[in-house]
Amino acid sequence: MNEQTKVCGIDVHKEFLQVCILSRSGEHSHHRFRHTSDGIRALKDLVLTEGCDLVAFESTGIYWYKLYLLLESDIRVIVANAYQIKSIPGRKTDLKDAQWIAELALNGLIKPSRIFPRKDREFRDLTRNREILVQTRTTIKNRIHKILDSAGIRLKPALKDLFGKSGYHLLQGIAGEKDLEATLSTLPSPLIRRRADQIREALQESSLSPLQLHLLKTQLALFEEIEEKITYLESLILASLDDDHTEDIAICISVPGISSTAAMTILAEVGDVRDFASADHLVSWAGLAPSVYQSADTLVTGRITKRGSKHLRWILVQAAQAASRAKDTVFSHFFRRIAYRIGRNKAVVALARKILCILWHLLMNRERYVESGLKKSVKLPARFVVPEMSVDEAVAVLLNAGYAVYTPEKQSRARKGVRE
Repeated sequence: MNEQTKVCGIDVHKEFLQVCILSRSGEHSHHRFRHTSDGIRALKDLVLTEGCDLVAFESTGIYWYKLYLLLESDIRVIVANAYQIKSIPGRKTDLKDAQWIAELALNGLIKPSRIFPRKDREFRDLTRNREILVQTRTTIKNRIHKILDSAGIRLKPALKDLFGKSGYHLLQGIAGEKDLEATLSTLPSPLIRRRADQIREALQESSLSPLQLHLLKTQLALFEEIEEKITYLESLILASLDDDHTEDIAICISVPGISSTAAMTILAEVGDVRDFASADHLVSWAGLAPSVYQSADTLVTGRITKRGSKHLRWILVQAAQAASRAKDTVFSHFFRRIAYRIGRNKAVVALARKILCILWHLLMNRERYVESGLKKSVKLPARFVVPEMSVDEAVAVLLNAGYAVYTPEKQSRARKGVRE
């Protein structure tokens, strides 16, 4: 890396930007700009006029996003992790913070944070918004359960899933004050209809007050609206997928425990897997590596660092829990073997780390997960389209798959579907 002669350090705030321009000779100047589009443009003009080699600032909340977007096309920008560039304790002012960032940047002491390209950032925003909506939907479900429990209505013995087809049909009937017998007779599931006596008994023993009925209607309306938003957001996510994403998703969902939704979330959070030199590097970036303290002959390993994307850790833990429940797989055997020693929660995290390591190898080598003695059907997203190919390319695909291909003249002498 070339030696920097002049740099710009910025202390980012919600309302303003404190700027320090520092040169190798020790000359420095301080400036202050409003954190608006006009203020950032004025800052850009100053940096270009001064001839700064780079601009450095902390990743302060979400306030650095706009600054980065307006500067990245014309100036070399370094976004620093605030945890890694803490100043020496003492007098702390905005001027000193900006100057400290400039000094670190001038001497090459800032490790740049990993910033995704614009397209990948937008894809990640879609998956994260879906995650927020799913969490909101879960909150609404819990509120509905609380309303029914407060009224003394116990439907769980007859309905395992209150928000399945039959359960939701019953909730709509209760909220709409429809005739109970008509609602029970039109339940979609025959199995649930056979439990009509249990449901009837639970509803006749208790009833909702006018206030509870109003709250139930409100929560069901919110639930339906959130469901529509999630469906629409999922359509946007599928529409944003390109061919590379589709292939990566097919690789990810070949791993037990990973669904298409989980695969898209993992890929959105990881980005380009080639940025990581090894699986251990990816695990460390995801915050699933154990913390280490070493001094002389003392070596202590503690809990996972939990640095990096919390969204990635969340979806990997969900996938690990699903994989741990699978039957006769490497993952389920691994989980049961270590859960006996370290407990279920730690075993799930260990399995999540193992899945992430396997995903790195699969994505780097462009391979799908194959487990000995296990046949797994791969279900691709709804948008997956078979690419167009010529006759020769189609024949080559069939031959590589082990099929025999005959010309029309020889077809009468060959049996259809015979493998070589």
